[in-house]
This record gives sequence, structure tokens and C-alpha cells, in this order.
Amino acid sequence: MEETLNSSHPQPSDEATDGVEAQAVSETQNLQKSSDSDSDSDNSDSDAEQNLQIETLETELSNNHANYDAHVQYIRALRKQGEIEKLRQAREAMSALFPLTPTMWQEWAKDETSLCSGPEAFTTVEKLYERGVFDYLSVPLWCDYLKFIQKYDPSVCECSPAGILKARNLFEHALTAAGLHLSEGSKIWEAYREFEQVILHMMDGNDTEAREKQVQRIRNIFHRQLSVPLGDLRPTLLAYKAWEAEQGNAFDVNSSDLDGISSHVSSAYKKATDMLNARVRLEEQISLQDIPHLDRLTQFMTYLKFEQSLGDPARVQILYERAITEFPISSDLWLDYTRYLDKTLKAASVVKDVYSRATKNCPWVGELWVRYLLLLERGHASEKETSAVFEKSLLCTFSSFDEYLDIFLTRVDSLRRRISSSGELEDALDYSIIRDTFQRASDYLSPHLKNMSSLLRMHTYWARLESNLGNNLAAARGVWESLLKNSGSMLEAWQGYVAMEIEMGHISEARSLYKRCYSKRFSGTGSEDICHSWLRFEREFGTLEDYDHAVLKVTPRLEELQLFKLQQESKILGTSIDQKDDSFKKNLHEKRKASSNISDEKPPAKRKKDTAPNARQAYEKDNSQTRNSFKAKTVEDVKVHDGKPGSAHEEKMKDITPEKPRIYNDKCTAFVSNLSLQANYEDLRGFFSDVGGVTAIRILNDKQTGKSRGLAYVDFSDDALLAAAVAKNKQMFLGKKLSIARSNPKKGKNREHGYVDAQTGTVGRSDTKGPTEISEGSRGSQVQSSNNRQGDENFQLKGKNTFAVPRNVRPLGWTSTNNPKTDDGNAVGGDQKPKSNDEFRKMLLKS
Repeated sequence: MEETLNSSHPQPSDEATDGVEAQAVSETQNLQKSSDSDSDSDNSDSDAEQNLQIETLETELSNNHANYDAHVQYIRALRKQGEIEKLRQAREAMSALFPLTPTMWQEWAKDETSLCSGPEAFTTVEKLYERGVFDYLSVPLWCDYLKFIQKYDPSVCECSPAGILKARNLFEHALTAAGLHLSEGSKIWEAYREFEQVILHMMDGNDTEAREKQVQRIRNIFHRQLSVPLGDLRPTLLAYKAWEAEQGNAFDVNSSDLDGISSHVSSAYKKATDMLNARVRLEEQISLQDIPHLDRLTQFMTYLKFEQSLGDPARVQILYERAITEFPISSDLWLDYTRYLDKTLKAASVVKDVYSRATKNCPWVGELWVRYLLLLERGHASEKETSAVFEKSLLCTFSSFDEYLDIFLTRVDSLRRRISSSGELEDALDYSIIRDTFQRASDYLSPHLKNMSSLLRMHTYWARLESNLGNNLAAARGVWESLLKNSGSMLEAWQGYVAMEIEMGHISEARSLYKRCYSKRFSGTGSEDICHSWLRFEREFGTLEDYDHAVLKVTPRLEELQLFKLQQESKILGTSIDQKDDSFKKNLHEKRKASSNISDEKPPAKRKKDTAPNARQAYEKDNSQTRNSFKAKTVEDVKVHDGKPGSAHEEKMKDITPEKPRIYNDKCTAFVSNLSLQANYEDLRGFFSDVGGVTAIRILNDKQTGKSRGLAYVDFSDDALLAAAVAKNKQMFLGKKLSIARSNPKKGKNREHGYVDAQTGTVGRSDTKGPTEISEGSRGSQVQSSNNRQGDENFQLKGKNTFAVPRNVRPLGWTSTNNPKTDDGNAVGGDQKPKSNDEFRKMLLKS
């Protein structure tokens, strides 16, 4: 085709050809210049983007140096741009905060190897490899390290005795770290054999003794490898037989596997094969890449349990190292790993390295730091090293302030033990270190742990050490005073301060503390408790005058607290009555409306006069007047006694008896069973405080003993709150698991209901069939009887045989102006002369 074209077109002359060529060269040069300019433009744009990215990452890291992803992206950007010095600084900064991945260590070492030369460069890269194999277990990184030593170390390259010894020690170190890696460990064994083979080939052929010694060294490496369960165990056996044949030994490579092999090697190989077969399935499970990370971690844990059951610490440790390489930020895995090492290994240096890496991978786990400090103390680490770890732990962010407190107290424990066991105080371990540690803990934690038991525990410990170890009573009291300044409303803080003064025999100081705190308001029953505690203190340590003075101070305070309690109960009862009354009126209005609609449908001739509404209004009017009278009496009593109730006030409170019975329909009520017999109304109200809306609480009492039956009804303001209360079913309360369900009044119309009496605080019951009336003449023990009996106070005793009525119908001392009389004029229940048997027989015959 080219010939056809040439023949059909005339050929240009040489001058023309030269002109065409010159034009073509010119056009080519122009195109190349244009391409170069476009490439330069693209490169400049790319450089600008990279520079902007680097500046952005630098700003991000300056604001948050703990951003792991920003560190990784920054290193990649600098490596791409070729900023050598910045790249080194970035890698060092990240390595100081986080462990680098094996790939990042490989890239760093290769970059430094390509950039530098000479002894100094070799030492720098060697240190990089050492740091890299310390962070994670990586067989490829170990192989790169071994190749680097063989290639760049002058002594190793020259095969000098020192160089050979250095290389062998490094190979042995690699085998210890990764030689048991079932899937990849054989690579290190092969590299070790190849190194020894090179040495054998370089030996003088006339030095038979040295060559035989080297051959035996290679043979031993083979034997050791064949006794380890590795993935390519059979190929290793075949390679060994081939090598033995090269050495002139009669081995038939094509025969069965173990023919010609010594018995101890054969036995070790069989054992390794069995171990390999037992682990093949587990290795397959952890090698799956297409399953979620959580499932892979679960497979690793299963594998670890299997290895632990066999009791080989070396194999367990190598598997833990493989697991944390795959899951470096799994705190549970690190905790399990370090816990196993604490129980198994006695080499403190090995365990210390693991804790160092654990706290670097999971710095937010306070337990790891605590156990790290304890390990340093067991290993008798220097104060400088221990202090450095402690200071590093305080820079971390934990999930709770209790973790910070645990670290502070662990540090104090260690200092206390070292100072106590040293005999004489050393300059480096003066007690002031403990005081400074406590002060730092208090300054940091007090705003966050206010009125908490953990803060009290720390100050109690601090004050005791100030007194006993520091021999400074004033400092111990200062510790308590600082706690009271921040948490003066915590009863336990005052009690701890008093206990310290009593323990040291400072009775007057303890008494002054009681005088300072008895009038303070504490939560729950704390105010009453501190008053009674003061009285017990004076009984045991004070004089009669001290006791009388305490009684004089405490009695008005207790009366004030009792009155306050009664007022709160009255408010609760009043709120409950108002809500029930409103609900009753609403239901009554609806019934009237429904009744009116029904009556309108009837024929006019059949409509009858309805007097029920008028009777109902009269009934409501009487009850309303009774209720208002009851409230007025209660308020009047509170005003008259001015917060200081006496015996007259208590009698008056007993006389106030509401005439209207408490009738509960249980439409929005929770039934509570399996209740602790010691539980009271305040306990129940506190239990449902997170739900809210409690309008009334009724604890059922036994009719005979008056004690709690472990049952209660709790009324709520609406159904939503009731549902929330029922959701607390099966929760623990005062040591018992409550059973909470919605009350269903339709299951039994005759079921009794309890109520809280506002005056006496006792529990009564009312029958749903009708109201229960309480006799105004009953007093004393009759109050309890009226609360526990059902509708029997209006029972009239009649007839001649009323003397046979049991005496507990009317208690001793009971009097009434309306006592029923017998036929002979004697009052029932009065003081009668007991009848004899003859009189009793005559009376029966007469009747």
C-alpha cells in the first residue's frame, strides 16, 4: 500500500524534504512546549491543592493534636509532596501519641534508607525497625528488618564474628516474637536457614571442623522448625530431606515422609502435625475477611480459650499479639491480655511492655492505667518512671470521674507503702508528695463529685494519712474543713469528722462539731439522726451537765422536725382528698347527664319525681362541711402551737377524726406486692419519685398485729404515670424484688382498701360496700383497733349475757356517756363482780 501511494504521488525534492522536516520539527517543538506548559499548569494546580490540604491539616492538628485520621492524612500529603523534614517531624509527632501501623513503619524505614547513607543513617533506620516491631506483631516487618541488617550492616556483610553473632541474635529475637505464628512464622525460619547457608558456602573448604559445625547448626534449625505447628510443615519436611541428601546422607526423597529420620525428630514432627490439625479450623475462622469485625473478634476469643486450655503461655501470647494487631483499640481484648499476663508470666519487663502498648492504644481505659501503676510497683520501678506513667495517665480522657479518683488513690497507695516500708523518709519520697497528690485530686474532682460517697472516701483516707503518717493533726482537720466547705449538707462528712476526733480522744472537739451541725438540714432522716447521735455521744462520753445541755438543744429541734413532717403529710392528704373529690364530682355529673337523657326518652306518664339529686346534694354538702372543718382544725392546731407541739397538741390531733370515710375506686392505682415490711410511705414515694404524680399511698396492715402485710396501693394522677410506674416491675427495693401491676377493682367488690390517716399517720381500711364510722369515744389503743377493724364500732351489745363478751371488745379504761346498759342496770364492759359457777348455772336455767 505504501508503494501504491508513493507511485501515485510525486516525490518531493531534497530541499522540499528538508523544508518539510524543518516544519515538522518546528510543529513538534511547539506541541511539546504547549504540552509542557499544560503539564506545568496542571502541576501547579496540583501543588496548590496539596499545599492547601497541608495547611488545613496543620491547622486541624494544632487545634486537636489527638486527631488520628488527621495525622495519617498529613503524613501521606507530606510524603507525596516530598517534604522530608516536615515528614520526619510529622511521623515523630504521631508516634509519640499513637502506635503506627506496620505498613507506616515499613514506609518510614524505606524512605530513610533511600535518602541517607553512612553509619549514622544505618543506626537511624535500625532504631526505626526496633520501634516498629515493638508496636505490633508483623512478620513482613520483621523480614524487612532482617534483610536490612544483612544488606546494610557492615559487620554482617563482612561475615565478621561480631556481625554473625549480631545477626543470629536478631534472628532468635524474631523467632521468639513471631516464630510461632502458625500461618506466617515459617518465613522467618526460612530466612534464618538461608542466612546460615550463606555462611556455610563462604567457609573455607579445608576447614572441615568448622563446616561440620555449621552443617549441624543448620540441621538444628530444621529440627526446631519441624517441631513447631506451622502452615507449611510438610514442605519443610521435604526441604529438610533434600538438604540432608545434599550433605551426602542416604535419604530417599520420594519415600514415605519419615523414612530415615531420627526417632526424636519424627516424634516431634508427628506431635506438631497433630497440633496443626487441631488448629486448622480455628485458623480458617480468624482468616475470614468477609465477616463483620465483631464476629472475627469473637472467633479470636474462641481460639484464645482453646490455647489457654492447653496451657502453653508462649502460644497464648503469640495469639494475643495477632489479635491486637487486628483489633488494636479493643479495650476488652487488652484487658483480657494483660490480666492473663499478670496471672501467668513472672517476667515483669515483658508484661510492662505490654501495658505500655495497651495504654497507648486504649488511653481512655482507667483500669489499664491503674493496673499499669500496680505492675510498676511490683517490679520495684523507680519513682521517676512511676511518676511519668502517673502524669501521662492524667492527660487522658476517661468516661467517669471515678476513674480519675481510682488513679489518684492508686498513686497514693503506692507512695504510702513505699514511705512506710522505707523506715526513714527518703528525700525523694517525702510525705509532701502524698499531700500534693491529694490536693490535686481534690482541686480537680471536688466540683464534680460534690456530696458523693467517693469524695468522702478520698477525704477520709487523706485525713487519716495526715494524722498518722504525716503527724499533722491541724492538716487532718483542714482536710475535713475543706470537705465541709464544699459538701456541708452531706451527713456522712460530719459523721466522719466526728469519728476521727473521737478515735483520737478529742471529746471536746467532737462536741463542738455536734453543736455546729445538729441544726443543719440533711436529706432524708439525717436531721433526726444527727440529733440522736449527739445524745448517744453525750451518754457515752459526756457528763450529766453535757447530756442535759444536749437534750435542751436537741428537743426543740426534734419537735420542729416532727411538726414539719406532720405538715407535709397533711398537705399530701389534702391534695389526695381534693383530687378524689373532683374526680367523684365529675363522675357524678356524667351519671346525672346520662340519667337525664334516659329519663327524657320515657313517656311523660311514667316519669316519676326524682328526689335522689337533692339527697345527693345534701350528702355532698354535709361531707364538704366536715372536710372544711377538718382542714380548719388542722391549720388552727399548727398556728396555736407555733411549731412546738406538746402533749396537748398530740391529744388534739388524736381527736381530729375525719367523718367522711376514704373510698377508693382504684381507677388509676398500682398494686404493689412483695414489699419490705420495713418500708414506709416516704420510702415508697421516693421509689416512685422518678415517675411522679403520686397522689396517695396506702400500705395494708394486718388486722391483728397492725404490722405491714407487704402490700400497698399507690394512686397516680393519670394513666401515663401509672404505666410508667408499672414499668418498674421486678425492680429491687429495700432488698426485695417488687411486683407491680395495675389495680383491677372489678375482680373483687368486697376487697378492702387502706388509707393514710393525716392525724395519726396510721393505716386504716374502708370497705367498698359502704363507709366505716369511727367512734369518737375510742382513745388510746382503740385508735389502732378502729383502723384495723371493719365497720364494727357501731355494734350495740344487748341482752342479759353481755358479761360473756370478751374484754378486748372494750379496752380497759374505756368510758362513754352512752354506754349500753344491761337489764340489771350495769354498764357493759364496766367493773362487775365476776359471777360464780352456781350463779352462771342458775342464770342459764332461768333463761
